[in-house]
Amino acid sequence: MNWKNALVIGAVTLLPVSMMAQANILNAKKPEEIGVKTEAQKALDNDAPLEYGYVDDRDILWSKTVWEVIDLDERVNFPLYYPTDTIDIGNDRRSLYDVLIKNIKNGRLKDVYADSYFTDKRKFSDLESTLQKVDTTDYGYEQINAGEELSPEYVMKRTLTAADIEEYRIKGMWYFDKRQGELKYRLLGIAPVAPDVNFIDDDSMDPSDAKVELFWVWYPDARQILHEAKVFNQRNSAQPISFDMLLNARRFNGVIYREDNVHGDRKVNDYITDNALFQLLEATRIQEVIRDREQDMWAY
Repeated sequence: MNWKNALVIGAVTLLPVSMMAQANILNAKKPEEIGVKTEAQKALDNDAPLEYGYVDDRDILWSKTVWEVIDLDERVNFPLYYPTDTIDIGNDRRSLYDVLIKNIKNGRLKDVYADSYFTDKRKFSDLESTLQKVDTTDYGYEQINAGEELSPEYVMKRTLTAADIEEYRIKGMWYFDKRQGELKYRLLGIAPVAPDVNFIDDDSMDPSDAKVELFWVWYPDARQILHEAKVFNQRNSAQPISFDMLLNARRFNGVIYREDNVHGDRKVNDYITDNALFQLLEATRIQEVIRDREQDMWAY
């Protein structure tokens, strides 16, 4: 490789990442035209999430519902976490949390619940106390005690952002489809998890005890939204994938922390306490039981 080729490769790698994988970028005559599809492109665009097939209850020979945790500190799960700072990046690059919260705000995403059983439906106004903390400083209390009007600079607001999300929890069902003769997985719900906004800056609080599920989203309702939101593809920035494709293809690492059971769907750490290694081994055991189920179906 000569010095000219090295110079070209270096120049390409220094291009802003936010300019990659955008529609019409090579045909745009002005920066405002980047990302705007032409009428011909819109006419030929048949881009939609792959619909789930209908599964009759009689076709489900066996099923098990599991809850998993996706730790965003793991490198394989980074596409769900980044970017956390959206100031110096294009509008086409957003984290999963930003996509969810934006569509909850504008009312497009309506099936939002308080728990993983999807019984208590919530609106964005119901979530504000979970996502934001409003507090008054000591100087503000002095003003109030003195009978003065509270100054705005003494009111402290703390709002959860994408950078505060530490993990996601998902609920899904593994089932054996006897009509097609294979084990399948269907994602049912997803929830972002962050430290409690009321104790997020409290160093005396144990971080593991302060984690809360902000809300649960009924996943089938969010598929179109997550299909339109693209994930940065590190291997080929010209071919981004959608959040819907990433989650349905299980291109992440999750650890089972609960399964449906006779004990009221108790968690793993409810019967294996204070031992992270044994909890991980139990999660692996549950996963192996599910995998072996498909093999046992074909054993004579």
